Amino acid sequence: SAVFTDAMFDRLEERMKGVGWDDVRSYWESDFKGRKIVSGFMKDKALGSKRLASMPDRITNTINVADEELPVCRPTVINMYDGDLSTLDVWWAAWEKFMFDTKLSISTKDGVVAEEPYKMLQPIKKSKYPDITVEEERVSLPLQTMCGAIFDAILVHMMNTVSDPSVWQSLKRTMVENLNRQKVPHTLDILENVYSPSDIITLQEVSSSLIDQARKRTLGQRFWIVAPGDMDAVRDQNSVIFLNKETFPAGPSAEITALVENSFEDGASVPIARGDILAITATDRDGIPFVVSSFHGDTNGLATKPVLSAIVKAMGSDSSLAAHKLVFGLDANTYEKAKPGKQQDVMEWGEHYVSHGLTSCWGDVPNPSNYTTFNSRTYLQPQLNKACKKSNKRENGDVNPKDFILFG
Repeated sequence: SAVFTDAMFDRLEERMKGVGWDDVRSYWESDFKGRKIVSGFMKDKALGSKRLASMPDRITNTINVADEELPVCRPTVINMYDGDLSTLDVWWAAWEKFMFDTKLSISTKDGVVAEEPYKMLQPIKKSKYPDITVEEERVSLPLQTMCGAIFDAILVHMMNTVSDPSVWQSLKRTMVENLNRQKVPHTLDILENVYSPSDIITLQEVSSSLIDQARKRTLGQRFWIVAPGDMDAVRDQNSVIFLNKETFPAGPSAEITALVENSFEDGASVPIARGDILAITATDRDGIPFVVSSFHGDTNGLATKPVLSAIVKAMGSDSSLAAHKLVFGLDANTYEKAKPGKQQDVMEWGEHYVSHGLTSCWGDVPNPSNYTTFNSRTYLQPQLNKACKKSNKRENGDVNPKDFILFG
């Protein structure tokens, strides 16, 4: 409470009650108020696995707004926010105003909608994040808002403690300009310069900004750029498909995402979110019909097998799809050494796709040490369960065989 203070919580409680949210004072008084900022909060892996800090960050960190070249950023250390963060009081005033008073114009399938960032937050579902309790799920909107505020306050305090604000904020602006603001253009440069000869490109966790910019560049002349009809404008992470116009001259025929999502087993709780799945049909220049799908799996990979089974079931249930060939590009989030019952083992995943008559870009039997992901995270990000020290980045980082292209 010396960093995120009682006065800050009182004001936050007032604002949250004002929008009709449940009271979370008991969580503050009995738990969070007395935590140490590093060992008790920043290094608490349960906060990460419950997404209590990362979910509000995912939604409000960087928000693409309609008809604006640059996004709007939450006042925090870990994004492109260029306002003053030299004191906690200055930060808190800006943070409260941003979350509760700043209306932003967001493009949706129904047009442009103006709403404050707090309205964009989404409940944290136990079905997708099993570590969260039933009661925490019930109050997940105010609880994640409180945890997000505490997280941001700690980062501002830490940075102003270890460095003079004039020093670290200047360095941050330089990094933002070179790394963050140029991220989408640099990504599109790679796609154009390396992958433009491809017939099909599947991408995951794609922002609306990248889609719009891609359509305006050479990529838009070379590819049909297909986004979900029901795009996730709030979370702004969507699976996307690029179809080469020479290979698929007629472009996409139809989107069948809804058919896939309606093909899950009855009663199954599959941890997917809006925008995770995109499935379309298209016919190539030789008259061969395809189902092409792009999918982003949950962190533990528990949706990966059910989604593939649903695609296969959907293709089998519709006679018009019987002759179609499947091409499925996905971030499967599979693991070399999976935690039994909690993560998707890559070898078991291989057995699953082979059982459906498919193979992969890695063959029928994937090599578990054929890593496609090799990264580690610092503590300057909200998924605290994934953070590690630099000296432990190899053994504690995410080094796994996660990415696949299936076909058959």
